[in-house]
Amino acid sequence: MKFACQKNILLKEIMLALDFTSQKNTLSIVSNVLLETSSNKLIIKATDQKIGFMTELDVETIEPGTTTVFCEKFLGILRTLPDENTIFEEIGDKFFIYPDKKSINFELRTIPSDKYPKLEEAPKESFFSIAQQDIFDMIDQTIFAISDDETRYFMNGVFLEHSPQGLTMVATDGRRLSLINRQLEESISAFEPVIIPAKFLSLLKKAGSGEGTIFLAITDSIIFARLNHQLMYSNLIKGQFPNYRRVIPANQTNICKVSITEMNEALKRVSLLVENKAKRIYLDIEAGGVTISSEESDFGQAKEIIPCDYLGDSCRLAMNYSYLSSPLRVMDGEFFLICFTESNRAVTVKPDPEKDYFHIIMPMQVD
Repeated sequence: MKFACQKNILLKEIMLALDFTSQKNTLSIVSNVLLETSSNKLIIKATDQKIGFMTELDVETIEPGTTTVFCEKFLGILRTLPDENTIFEEIGDKFFIYPDKKSINFELRTIPSDKYPKLEEAPKESFFSIAQQDIFDMIDQTIFAISDDETRYFMNGVFLEHSPQGLTMVATDGRRLSLINRQLEESISAFEPVIIPAKFLSLLKKAGSGEGTIFLAITDSIIFARLNHQLMYSNLIKGQFPNYRRVIPANQTNICKVSITEMNEALKRVSLLVENKAKRIYLDIEAGGVTISSEESDFGQAKEIIPCDYLGDSCRLAMNYSYLSSPLRVMDGEFFLICFTESNRAVTVKPDPEKDYFHIIMPMQVD
């Protein structure tokens, strides 16, 4: 095989392809990326056998053919090449890379493409469209609440289900929950609820621009996504996602309104003296303001008071500060609400005015 193109045409695609390969064993075929050229097109494929990626680019095909090369080294070479027309050529079991007008020559060992795993085929008639901004907003509001406990693998992804007006996405690690229910203009065919791995959602955002449309197809075991000339997919997580509706408080009588910016800044400062493992802070909420404080330790203590709008009884809440700061970093608007009934029951955090998402935090015990 032999083809020519500007190196920057390849660079972005190979950067993305690398995330779909497995780099645990550099001698494995799934550490490689497959390159196939014919009719002035280059098809790139990558997979670790759980996720997969395919894209098609315009190149100058000099000699059609297909091969596979070690993706990480291929990407490293592309990054160092000058941005000019470059020749890519396989001779024997070696893949040569050399710019047209420079005395630079790289060679990589290849593995025959017939050993490369077959990628999953997308069901062409099952795709539905959704604005990139909508799906990326949903990911932003939930992905940080995904559990990293592999023993509870069914919470290692986000739960996605069809709702009458659009899509609902939920994530939880058992101590917090994030939910967004996005109403969509596009009509979406009903599908069974699924659990999507966190890695695939991160890759989806990495590939997209936030503008235009993305096409999704969901089967019993795989989710496919198509963006322009790129197609990617992931195996779904099998298991029973927790019944998230049971933990959503029906009525919370105490509501405290606080500035998002002021709370974020206070959390940054107070967390400097928070013990790293528990990450516990205290929120003393009263009519005069919210006092954010750390526990007393060998290092000392931090305390800060910020104004709030609150008319209820004084209350002390204890919580993991990262559970509060994570949703605030992606929350729209100027103010948010802390809603609760008692210090030992679920706390709801949501923007003010309310939007289509909210976050629930289980407080710690107040010592």
